[in-house]
Parts: sequence; structure tokens; C-alpha cells
Amino acid sequence: MNFPLFPDQPTALCQNRMQVYSVAQETPDVWTISLINHDVYDYQPGQFALVNIGQHGDVQRAYTLSSTPGQSPFIQLTVRRIDGGAGSQWLTTQVKPGDYVWLSDALGEFTCETRQPLLLLAAGCGVTPVMSVARDILAHHPAQSVQVFYSVRSPQDIIFAQEWQHLCATYPQLDLTILAENGAGSGHIAGRLSQDLLQSRVPDIRERRVMICGPAPYMQLAGDWAKELGVAADNIVKEQFQATETGVSADQQLTLTRLTPLQNYRVPVGSTLLAVMEQHKIPVTAACRAGVCGSCKTRILSGDYQTTSRMTLTDEDVAQGYVLACSCQLQGDVTLA
Repeated sequence: MNFPLFPDQPTALCQNRMQVYSVAQETPDVWTISLINHDVYDYQPGQFALVNIGQHGDVQRAYTLSSTPGQSPFIQLTVRRIDGGAGSQWLTTQVKPGDYVWLSDALGEFTCETRQPLLLLAAGCGVTPVMSVARDILAHHPAQSVQVFYSVRSPQDIIFAQEWQHLCATYPQLDLTILAENGAGSGHIAGRLSQDLLQSRVPDIRERRVMICGPAPYMQLAGDWAKELGVAADNIVKEQFQATETGVSADQQLTLTRLTPLQNYRVPVGSTLLAVMEQHKIPVTAACRAGVCGSCKTRILSGDYQTTSRMTLTDEDVAQGYVLACSCQLQGDVTLA
């Protein structure tokens, strides 16, 4: 991979140059970065992009494109600032209007092409792709019902608060329910999403396409509830935008062999291939770390392992032993090409 000599150069992963128009605060810890795109940038509502972080181009992070094609004047990233987060800290504290940033092509499959009624379930920053999808459906398909449940910690944490109010006033087919764990105000429901709430407020849930985005435990629970209420598995879409947690055994060890140059490493059973490669300084590019962008594609010649994602990999890639290192859990001795 070629890193840029100057900040205003593309990298192999991020070749779309955009200029920062504004950085606007949404909530106490969330900002929206609006970007001017001087060229064509194709994306679908609900997708994300990798972003070059800092001025060296050797670090990428993945962020939802919270804007909507044809509806938003800018390409937008809506980012929650995380303590110690290299990407979020840089984007929300150092990037300023007039700067340039580099994005990858749009990625991800959290998109909606169906004309079924929709049930969109979001928690926290999981609302960013949900808003992108909702804007698109409301603007182009006025007969399509859109029901949204948005869970937040408090009313102060509602992202796109004014825009949600505008959409509700403009589109009668939008039914928005906001749940606040603390300090619920007028028009909000106090507490968290539950199966009983879905059953009572979405009587036609079986006929709806259910799209879920939020923390992994939230998505797991919401998906299970939808299935128990009769939604077919192929009608439930989750934003797989985070690594799957796996059990690592500190007591059991396996041998990872690297052929070029020949080296052996003892590592815990259950480790992800990416974690092992980074720990032992084996060259690997990792951006999304969630099995969706394909940047950590690595070839395994032999061994015992499991994978939780093969997105971006072709059948031929899999047949040749390629895996996504971030989504590959090592179960026994493994040899890398």
C-alpha cells in the first residue's frame, strides 16, 4: 500500500478527495462533518465509507454516510467522539472548514430496495444509516409506510432532533417513536425497546422489512424479538459494522506459521487473525475491523479456523483460502501464505 507523501494525496483505499464545508455539533458528543464533493460520488442510502485519518494516510476508520443521495447538498459523516478514538478525535477536534479529507468508495449492504413497509430500529449513533434510508424512502415513495423506533440515553442525545421533527410534520407515512432511558419528555417513551412494545405498536410487523442498527447487544435482542413476532429471517437486516466478539482461551495455544519470512508464533486459541498479525507486526491493512470493507483480506494456506464474514470475498477467493483477518477466529495451527 502506498501512503501519501503529503496530506492532500490519495491512498490505495481512499481515493475520493472532498473539502470540509462545516463541522456542526449535533449532541454533546456527536458532530456532523459536511463535505463538498467536486466530482461524482456514487453511494446508496445506508452505506458507509473509509476515511483517511490524520496526515499520513496509514490509518483508516469507517463511518456511515449520514447524508442521502439527491436529498442532501453535502456528503456527510456523523461521528460520535470517543475517548482515545483516533478517528473520532481527529474528525471532531482537528478537522476544520477548508481542509481536505479522503474517502473510499461507498461500502456496505445496509440498504433498502424493497417497497415493503419498513420498521427501522436504531439506538445511539445507529440512527445515522437509518436517517439516510428514511429520508430516501419518504421523499421517493410516499405510499410506503416507515415506522421508526429510536433509543437514546436522554433527550439531549437525540441526533438530528430538528430534522426528525420536520420529517414527521412533512410526511404522514412516518411514525416515529423515541425512547429515552433518562429524562423522557413530552412525546417520548421512558425506558428501552422491548418485545412487548413492538408487538403492541407494530401490529403488522410480520409484513415489514426490519432494519436494525446500534450496539451489538441491541441488534441481537431486536433481531430475536422480530423473529419471535413472526418476521422471516430474510426480512431482517442488521448493520454489521462492528467486530463479532469471540472467546479467547489464554490456557490453550496454537502455532501460527508465516512462510515469508519463515517465522512461528504461539498465540491463544480463539484469537482473531487480525489481532495476531498486528501483535506480531505482520503487515496487514485494517480499516473497518468488522468484516465489511475487505481491506484486511489475507490468504491462509492451511489450518483450523472459523470466519464470521466473507463480505467482499468472491467464491474464488474463498476457494483459494482468502479470509478477512478481522473476522477470522483461529481454532488450531494455521499457516499463512
